Amino acid sequence: MNSCPCGSGNDYTACCEPIITGKKTAETAEQLMRARYSAHVKVDVDFIYKTTHPDHREGYDHKGTKIWAENSEWHGLEILSTTEGGPKDDQGEVEFIARFRDKNGVRSHHERGQFERKRKKWLFTTGSMVKSQPLSSEKIGRNDPCTCGSGKKHKKCCGK
Repeated sequence: MNSCPCGSGNDYTACCEPIITGKKTAETAEQLMRARYSAHVKVDVDFIYKTTHPDHREGYDHKGTKIWAENSEWHGLEILSTTEGGPKDDQGEVEFIARFRDKNGVRSHHERGQFERKRKKWLFTTGSMVKSQPLSSEKIGRNDPCTCGSGKKHKKCCGK
């Protein structure tokens, strides 16, 4: 089984691949978000561009997005919440954390993405970064879960 990068637990060929290849459309904003994450992993930046609402493409850096996707090691997607964005909605919000490693180390991208349905297709419009909560003054032990949320022990993740 070729598990889908989006973290759904489903096979890629039955999950995000048909959406990315255009064989089917995303039924929900969350499905589109998952497919966009998988497109980063698979370096399919054309899909990322096509699923960005035309009114929100200004400043989109196709080449830079491709270089970033190619040079990142993708560690997973966590969907924290969805507001609306269902099959009968015209707008939705998906809050997510995308984890990856780049030349600067292990990172996480925490965002609230806004989506709009146009001509029966979900499109990404804008995203706003979610600021980290203040860190506790408690000391983090080497065997404690990592504060980045990776699920790994601190010593095996950000505590290196």
